Amino acid sequence: MLLEQTYDKLIAMKLYGMANAIKTRLERVDHQNLTKEEFFSLLVDDEWLYRENRKLVSRLKVAKFKERAAAIEDIDYRTPRGLRKTQVLELAQHRWITAHQCVILTGPSGVGKSYLAQAFGHHACRNGFSVQYLRLPTLLTQFVQARAQGTYERLLKRLGKLSLLVIDDFGLVTLTDIEKQDLLEAVEERYGTGATLITSQLPVGDWHAYLGADRVADAILDRLIHNAHRIELRSKESLRKDPSLQPHGGHPER
Repeated sequence: MLLEQTYDKLIAMKLYGMANAIKTRLERVDHQNLTKEEFFSLLVDDEWLYRENRKLVSRLKVAKFKERAAAIEDIDYRTPRGLRKTQVLELAQHRWITAHQCVILTGPSGVGKSYLAQAFGHHACRNGFSVQYLRLPTLLTQFVQARAQGTYERLLKRLGKLSLLVIDDFGLVTLTDIEKQDLLEAVEERYGTGATLITSQLPVGDWHAYLGADRVADAILDRLIHNAHRIELRSKESLRKDPSLQPHGGHPER
């Protein structure tokens, strides 16, 4: 009866991790010789882990990754494409995120840019950073909708609060002047407060012309390219098309 009352109180106090673990731990034979301090410490660990897992689930929900299983640990280095493991491991330390810098991933279609970008995003989520993954066309559509609904400033503030914004498929579609201005507003809102990761088939040298080669282009690139970490992927064949280039596990873009 006393245990049931304790359990009910833990639930009432929303200590679900402790509540879920207390009965199981009391029944474990290998716990019988634990001191009170050791037993209590284990229950606190259970609660902490429960809350951390809940936070991670919430961050992953916000991130909206397409590749839900993308992981730094599963990246393929055997296929020749200019990807250096030392650089990936350095970026996996997240110093670039805490320093509010950019990572730019360029290369042809099918070389693994999106998978790599989302692997970085997943790793950041697992280490406590807020992340959102968006294809550039989707981001631009959000601005159109926000402008129509009167929530433009709210959207900018939400983007500005993210630790990491992943923008995929930069350079695939021609931008209007309004879309360029929206992109500048997003970049400006995050400049100095958040990190950005961009993937593109366009070489960085072509970005200025793509953005219109004007002052808006200058402003966007000044904020994105300054102190950016660059990964230039290359491959003679698309990893999607040639099964012989696919790494173990069958994923075509790792």
